[in-house]
Amino acid sequence: MTTAINPAKVSRTGSAHTSCVSQHWSIARPWQTNAALLLIGTALFFLCLQLVSEYDHFTIGFSGVSGWSSILYLAATFLILTQPVDRFTFPIIFAIAIACRLAILFAEPYLSSDIYRYVWDGIVQHAHISPYRYVPGNPVLEYLRAPNQEIFDNINRRDYAHTIYPPAAQSLFYLITWISPTVTFMKTAMVLFEGVTMYALITLLRYLGIRREQILLYAWCPVVIWEIAGSGHLDSAAMAFITLALLARYRKQPILTGLFLAIAILLKFYPLVLIPALYRRGDFKMPVTVASVVAVAYAAYSSVGLLVFGFLGGYVKEEGMATGSRYFLLELAQRIHGLHSLTTTAYFIFCAAVFAAITWWCWQIASQQGSDKLNHFSLVGDASFLPPAFALAAALMFLFSPHYAWYILWLVPFFTLMPNLPVLTYLLGFFYLYTTALAVPGPKMFLANEILYAAVFAASLIQLAMRRWPVHRNLFVQHTTASESL
Repeated sequence: MTTAINPAKVSRTGSAHTSCVSQHWSIARPWQTNAALLLIGTALFFLCLQLVSEYDHFTIGFSGVSGWSSILYLAATFLILTQPVDRFTFPIIFAIAIACRLAILFAEPYLSSDIYRYVWDGIVQHAHISPYRYVPGNPVLEYLRAPNQEIFDNINRRDYAHTIYPPAAQSLFYLITWISPTVTFMKTAMVLFEGVTMYALITLLRYLGIRREQILLYAWCPVVIWEIAGSGHLDSAAMAFITLALLARYRKQPILTGLFLAIAILLKFYPLVLIPALYRRGDFKMPVTVASVVAVAYAAYSSVGLLVFGFLGGYVKEEGMATGSRYFLLELAQRIHGLHSLTTTAYFIFCAAVFAAITWWCWQIASQQGSDKLNHFSLVGDASFLPPAFALAAALMFLFSPHYAWYILWLVPFFTLMPNLPVLTYLLGFFYLYTTALAVPGPKMFLANEILYAAVFAASLIQLAMRRWPVHRNLFVQHTTASESL
């Protein structure tokens, strides 16, 4: 029988440790865990170097790098969730995480060019022009090109798309380019935001009575390393404020929760779905703060009128969101006999029903604050909002079926707090498949999604089996047991 550890007794420095699983899985001593992690981490580091090499010279291909990185991450995840650790484990995790990011930080972005728009938007603002007013290719901005030609030449959609990034993102671009209007510094800033994310996650792990070494699930995740240190995606800043919002929600600080969540929404719209999970019944400070901050932020850029929403409408059309052509589950349903005429409207109604059900769950949780009721992740009382928040984030991704790996990054902090096999399968499966030849819109991408969703479904069945038979249940079902100090 497992016993929940008192968070107050968990060492802030990691001198005490908890076992996330039963003794059935523990087969090593702490020094052996550390030795194995060093070997795995070193291999991950060299794979990061190999990633940069693949930009110019094909050796094993991006799929080769992502495939081996996924295998190593899976091994490290198993170790950190099942084996004992000591005071040296956390420094090893942290050092390897830094080394992997430094290995690709200074290389020019190759897999995505979005970061060039970040820098350009900051440059335009320093010229006292709203970034929403003109497309980069507009002749009015021609005088800004010469000193920033490399930036301009690499901007995607530069001749027809206004910037799509919301006000908080624009403010961030302004501040970063005020220090240095370069791609390298923009990437550096995004990596530094990861430090905020890891601080919030480590603090939450301590509050939940889980050993801090579980931060490895975020710090060593290859898709995070590739998309942030490699491509410098803005999702890093969004994750930082999402995790700060989760931390503030746990601490019962509604105004800070609303402030951090609003900033996250103003960076990358999708955190909007977390509002029902972070709401506490009877306390309207959080939603009022969110609405106020969003309104003030858009008012600050409102001189351009509706252009403040930028390329959002065009992106919706370009990605097939309005027509439904991009939704895998809809296309899959339409291939079933008798459902060929299923409409996009019907799919949206289905999506609304899914979110309504999860929102009802959030409402039930909000009315049970302070209860000792356990959920599948063994989170008690004030932490019970985390599973429905995770469910909202995961549902958005599964229903939206994104085409780009950076969209799934925000699932990684939730996975770090609440490890489970289906989401691990989704993260690594998406990461690998979208570096293969299947990552082409059309029949190939449909096949990639068939493989991915089938794997996630199989993982879900395995997860249910692990809960059904206790002898195997603890690998991805979070439990903690008290253990002696090292």
